[in-house]
Amino acid sequence: MNSQPSSASAGAVGLRPERLLLGNEAIGRALVECGVTLAASYPGTPASEILAAVVAAAKETGAELHAEWSINEKVAFETALANAMCGRRAAVAMKQVGLNVAADPFFRAAYLGVTGGFLVVAADDPGPHSSQTEQDSRLMALAAQVPVLDPMDPREAREMAGRGLELSERHGVPVMLRPTTRVCHARQNVPLGEVVSLDRPARFVKDPGRWAATPALVRELHRRLQDKLAAIAREAEFAPDFLPGDGRWPGKCIVASGVAAAHALDVLAELNAWGQVDFYRVKMPFPLHQPWEERIRQHYQEILVLEEPGPVIELQLGAGRVTGRAAGAVPGYGELTPEILRPVLAGFLGLAVPEGSAPAAGGVRPSLCAGCGHRGVFYALRETFPHGIFPSDIGCYTLGVNLQAVDTCHCMGAGISQAAGFYHAYAAGGDFPPIVATIGDSTFYHAGIPALINAVFHRARFLLVILDNQTTAMTGHQPTPAVGVTAQGRPATPVALPELIQACGVKFLREVEAYDLPELTRILTEADQFCRSPEGGVAVIIARHPCLLTPEGQRQLRYRVRVTETCVGCRHCLEAFECRGLRWEESEGRAAIDPVVCVGCGVCVHVCPAGAIEAEAGG
Repeated sequence: MNSQPSSASAGAVGLRPERLLLGNEAIGRALVECGVTLAASYPGTPASEILAAVVAAAKETGAELHAEWSINEKVAFETALANAMCGRRAAVAMKQVGLNVAADPFFRAAYLGVTGGFLVVAADDPGPHSSQTEQDSRLMALAAQVPVLDPMDPREAREMAGRGLELSERHGVPVMLRPTTRVCHARQNVPLGEVVSLDRPARFVKDPGRWAATPALVRELHRRLQDKLAAIAREAEFAPDFLPGDGRWPGKCIVASGVAAAHALDVLAELNAWGQVDFYRVKMPFPLHQPWEERIRQHYQEILVLEEPGPVIELQLGAGRVTGRAAGAVPGYGELTPEILRPVLAGFLGLAVPEGSAPAAGGVRPSLCAGCGHRGVFYALRETFPHGIFPSDIGCYTLGVNLQAVDTCHCMGAGISQAAGFYHAYAAGGDFPPIVATIGDSTFYHAGIPALINAVFHRARFLLVILDNQTTAMTGHQPTPAVGVTAQGRPATPVALPELIQACGVKFLREVEAYDLPELTRILTEADQFCRSPEGGVAVIIARHPCLLTPEGQRQLRYRVRVTETCVGCRHCLEAFECRGLRWEESEGRAAIDPVVCVGCGVCVHVCPAGAIEAEAGG
């Protein structure tokens, strides 16, 4: 632990060169330097940059490895696990809700273990900033009985990646590295190292009693896992760092981990309490270092635990003298920012609370980019089916809620399953309203295929619109299986959407340019008629237009768009279409084109009820 206020982690790095890196870049670089030979991931903020950093570092250093954007997190986990079962080093990266998808192999892998090194990078999102939950992957590790390391800055994330792989190999277990958004997306000078060449050929030793363990053998595997955890809990390397106080607050101590520890140290300095109260920084929240755990219970009457987002350390230390999120002494949700920690620490130490800035509130409501192909689809859905039900999914297109064309958003793939559920609920009473599910192309590959097969098999009747922008847009434009390019830029076998959808048993399939609002509206009506016909079922429409943030999207035809003087000032284009390329001219009492933002897609021409928007080719 540092002896002065700082969010930078300690550690002698000698004269090694340093580079300013994102936390995710530091993790990706570390994986390559530590000899990982297979890295797999499915993109999800805040973890998306990790695999891209692996690919970049491998290219820079000449390291030989396999890196892939897997179809989903479960597949990524299982692919990497097999590599670690062959005595090699492997890593898998995902966000916290991605760990839900990979939970089945994650829990089982703890029992079976590995013969190489296996690091599971699960990036949490306290806040949350870009997630549908604020869950704690450390609690998942606790439930699965997988050791977990909790870095507080990019530099330490790099260091812990290597230590986690070593710990994994030493005890033959998967190890979790749990950075949070503030670690993943912070920048810090990080030392660069040489790539370790482990020279380990793949060697899978057949052992059905372990790798294919039946229930009768699982009890013994569980016992061995308990022994491994007990040994890990005694490793001095992972004992909490200790910053001793000067005795001013005897019987009191603060225990913190991750980014909360860094913020707590800064706040203690603000309160002039730095170095005055015993402070422990936990590096491995599970299993806790056993000798330290026993010692802290003996020496302190009041223990404040600061961690986010859940009470993992607090639960292990137990109730009574321990206070934190579970006890209600710390807010039970959100990030533990300095603004939140300031009154908590002042109250624990009996100090006056200094005036501090409150967390910023408000901000601009997020909306789809100007020219996004999704916008016209959502507009057409609402106009064609004003009384429809619109289940949707996870992606940029969740913002269709602004256009009143997204009614539900649950988890990856759920929009299709919920559409089927809505149909069966209404069909039980006879007639059913128009039901239109929307899902992105990447999300469909990830989790939509089983849901579509299930809906077709059970004779559900609804429309499914696949919003195909030919990339994984929200997380950084990673390639989908349709593109035919791997994470490393190598040629791959494309898996086309139409053939895949037809193989699911779909009888109605149409493809349409997302900008072509009249044709899209016609196909939506045709699809609804098919759903209600005697031979009807699930009708699928692929609405295509490349994301405008990709080179392909930027090569598309542009128009010069203008609002004519016939505009009646109804604001329909601004309120019902909500394109950032349109603005309101107060002095003229009518809409206008914002030439800086407008990309010239021309879709708004079909939106204006007065026909006051015109477009001509050649923008």
